[in-house]
Amino acid sequence: MGKVRGRRTNKKDIIEDSENSASIDAELSKRSEESTNESIPFFGLVDSNELTYFHQAEQTLNLNTFNSPEEKNMFIDSVFQEARGKELKLVTNQICSKLMERLILNSTLKNIHQLFNAFNGRFYDLSRQKYSSHVIETFLVRAASFIEKEILSSGNTGYDEMEEDEESEGWVSMENMFLFIMGDFKTHLKSMMKDKYASHVLRLALLVMTGKELPSSVESNSILRSKKSKIARKMIEIKDSEDYQKKFQVPASFKEELREVLKEITNDESSESLRELSISSISSPFVQLLIQLEGIVDRDRTIWKTIFNGDNPNADAKDREMEGSFVEYLLSDNIGSHFLQNAIENQKVKSIERIYESYMKDRIVKLAKRETTGVYVVETMMEKLKSKQQLEILDNLIPVLNELIVNNLDIGSKIVECAIKNGNYKKEEIIDKFTEFFNKGNEQSGIFENILKINTSTLFSTKDDWPTSEERRRALFLEKLIEFDQDKILKLCIEDFLNFDNETLLKFCKHGVFSHIVESILDKRETLNLIQRKTILNKFLSGGSKTIVDLACNSTGSHIIDKFWMFTFKLNMYKERIARALFDDKDTVKNTVYGRMVWKNWNMEMYCRKFNDWKWDVKEEEKKYDEEKKKQEMEAALNNDNAIQKDKENSNKRKNDDNANNGEDGMNKRSYGRGRGRGRKN
Repeated sequence: MGKVRGRRTNKKDIIEDSENSASIDAELSKRSEESTNESIPFFGLVDSNELTYFHQAEQTLNLNTFNSPEEKNMFIDSVFQEARGKELKLVTNQICSKLMERLILNSTLKNIHQLFNAFNGRFYDLSRQKYSSHVIETFLVRAASFIEKEILSSGNTGYDEMEEDEESEGWVSMENMFLFIMGDFKTHLKSMMKDKYASHVLRLALLVMTGKELPSSVESNSILRSKKSKIARKMIEIKDSEDYQKKFQVPASFKEELREVLKEITNDESSESLRELSISSISSPFVQLLIQLEGIVDRDRTIWKTIFNGDNPNADAKDREMEGSFVEYLLSDNIGSHFLQNAIENQKVKSIERIYESYMKDRIVKLAKRETTGVYVVETMMEKLKSKQQLEILDNLIPVLNELIVNNLDIGSKIVECAIKNGNYKKEEIIDKFTEFFNKGNEQSGIFENILKINTSTLFSTKDDWPTSEERRRALFLEKLIEFDQDKILKLCIEDFLNFDNETLLKFCKHGVFSHIVESILDKRETLNLIQRKTILNKFLSGGSKTIVDLACNSTGSHIIDKFWMFTFKLNMYKERIARALFDDKDTVKNTVYGRMVWKNWNMEMYCRKFNDWKWDVKEEEKKYDEEKKKQEMEAALNNDNAIQKDKENSNKRKNDDNANNGEDGMNKRSYGRGRGRGRKN
């Protein structure tokens, strides 16, 4: 893997920054002279005076202490004016490139055209440089929003904004601007997809072209960000604008452009060359995206069928043997398994079934035990295959469930999800397996300790540590079990919860992850009987009003107090006790942000001023809820009756068709028999 795509965030004096900038730019110039396939042009150094100004401007935008939007826009325009003619060296500078990104995020259409005129003919070069590649990504996202505005305004967006000067002579529509950029990329597509910086830019350009949702620039689960890249991105303190995680309309010409891009990429490529790209750490994510998008303009899915040529009816035995070797490599390689997982997520079921039947069906357990490779493909198969194959996988995995979840709870969650999707298939057997595994040797510890490991968690940490990723996984897994089995698992959770002392109860409810388990329990109000609900409420109220107030003023605990509003339906005495606890310490509650939210959600202002009206509203809400519930039950029953009636009609229709067919067959048979009889008689 290459270096992390990001920038150092050590804050030094301006003088040190200029020295660092000079050394970095010198390194870039040296890099451009290295004997590579293509050298990266050197666009010049930023002198110390310029660096001081632009660094201060970047800090001003970061702090965002402007008195009004107009003041901020005037400042941005002044910085754009100062940057005129210096754009190329600014975007390739470590410090100034951050400023350019902030400017683009707040740019107007006129500003975008200024940058386009400066970058035109250099987009490919800029996309290959460490710092400017981020700037180009931000530019493309901002351009996508203006492309949509241009479409919605019938192509007139921005013309009135331009002044009558020499700038208007270079004015082009946003649609043509993007096509110019793709034209710059088009002759370098194959080299871009192998470049560790340019491949990110090209992926984003394809997403803009197809009108897909533009991914976050700071989330690791996005199409553009690896985990390391996400961390580096967060360190430079540039957050997503409203243009991210959003879909934009695109003109019809982009579809034809996508077809040309795919044709250029697949030109002269063989199965072997595309497979090599699929398992490369740099180009693999790009090939995954191509497989996802090619169906838009290519019904034959050329890239998929070239890589997995077993789908080709003309494939010979050698082709299938080579494909089998390739799939085996994918199932045992970290990058390869990730590629196969994402490739089948966006593929036709017929093609997925062939991969499963040919290479996975007979050894699904073996693959599921590959904790860092094959198991992820198995999980995706459980989501994408038809019900029949899903049940086959469950039949194979459930007997060895306890072996699979030793180091991988995620496969347990996927099995539960698959079972739910198939009508709670083998629910009892799955629950028995889980309880047997988590109670093995720890029968007295309880389900919370056996699954959440609370004694060694951050629950009792004195350093106010954040919840760990392992705690989050375990908590999500337990929530999934509670949702799956609202009998045995839910009962065990309530028993453990009631065994907490008041101090542990408060810590558990305030924990950033474990508190969600309490919320999951409270959401099962209709599953619990009155005695269970009263027991839970008594546990919270046993510590007096202090417990209620303490939770109400806490960021996570306040959500639990909000849940009590529904949880106390038909138990209005408990609802009034909780409201009374909030009222008795109202100054404390109303002096915190989260306490005020609870105060509002519980309608405490009416409780204070018109208690009888508050009680009346509670009764009316319960009555309305009961009416809606009855209505839903009646609709469900009616839908069920209609489904049964439809099944009967279909069954009768099939019987009539069968009888008709049997009648014709019988006539034929009888006629045939009579003929034979007459023949023998004669």
